[in-house]
Parts: sequence; C-alpha cells; structure tokens
Amino acid sequence: MPGYYDIDDILMEDEPISVVFHVTANGVGLLDPGAESNCVEKGAKVDLPFWLAHGLLSLEQAVSINPPPCFTQKTRKEIQADAACVDLRVRCPYFYELGCKIVPLVNDKSIGLFLRYAFTSRYKEVLSKSHSSSTITVPKFVPRLTKEETRVFESARESMAAFKKWRVGGVRLRKASVLGRKRKTKLPDGPSTP
Repeated sequence: MPGYYDIDDILMEDEPISVVFHVTANGVGLLDPGAESNCVEKGAKVDLPFWLAHGLLSLEQAVSINPPPCFTQKTRKEIQADAACVDLRVRCPYFYELGCKIVPLVNDKSIGLFLRYAFTSRYKEVLSKSHSSSTITVPKFVPRLTKEETRVFESARESMAAFKKWRVGGVRLRKASVLGRKRKTKLPDGPSTP
C-alpha cells in the first residue's frame, strides 16, 4: 500500500487528468490556461493533477473525470496486438497505479480488465528478459517499462543472481555442531544384555 511519504505515489498523483467542470468555479481561473477571467465556466475541460481532480470529485462533485489518454482505444489495440512492444512509460510511467486509482472514478469499467490483461501479457516478457537477457539488451528493454514493471524486473534479476550464486557456491548444507559430538547414553539399571 502506498504511503504518505512514498515518492512514486506522490509523482503518480501529479499525473494530469482531463476533467469537465459541472459548476462555475470562481477564483480558480489559473487552473484553465485558456480562461480570460478568474473563473472556470460550467462545461469547461481542464487538465488537473490527479490529486486535485480526485478531491474536486469526492468533495463537491464539481467535476467529472475523463479517462487519461493512456487508456484510449488506440493504446488498448496496440497492447492487444503485441503487449511487449508497447512503450508504456512514454504514455504514463505510473500506468498501473494510476489505472487502479482511476477505475472507481470514471464511467469506463473496462479499464480494470484492460489493466489486468496488459500486466499479465507484459509480465511474461519482463520475467523472461530479466532471467535471460544480457547486459547489451537490458538498456533497450528497461526504458519501455513502467515503474511497477521496472520493480518486477529488478526483483527478478536479483532473485536470479542470488539463485546462480547459491547454485555455484560452496557448501550448501553444513552439519550442525551439536551433531558432531557423540553422546554416551546410559542405560537404566537393570539386567544387562551381552
């Protein structure tokens, strides 16, 4: 769960989101660069940071949120054609995180299914490249990954490096020092057997 001080969560919430104002908002003309006065008219489309758009939606129902451009039909078709080749970082470095926060706020409920499809499709390629790619191909592959995919990639590479180190390493199992000492057992007093 992202925390208050998580820099990735802060940067994700700063992603611009297109909203439509349902009310006239006085004194906020700075939000709309095309506004001639100090107010935003009803029906105006404005790009706001996600945190502000979410706040206006949850507190006042003053705006409606449009799905970001990274969730358009064009992007969906590209991912369905070949998910591994799509550069999601250019579209939104926090593609999955933003998508998860956007789903309950927009009318398009297919975004959740699209996120799952995109992640599972790309996950196979991320793991495959992390386990088998050379240092030459990594710089070409990693810049296309989102922040979440980059974390998965790095974790998988560290895991594979640790496994290889373990596999070729020295002694894997050592005899416990306690087992090295032989204890003499004393038989209870009674008839002895030869």
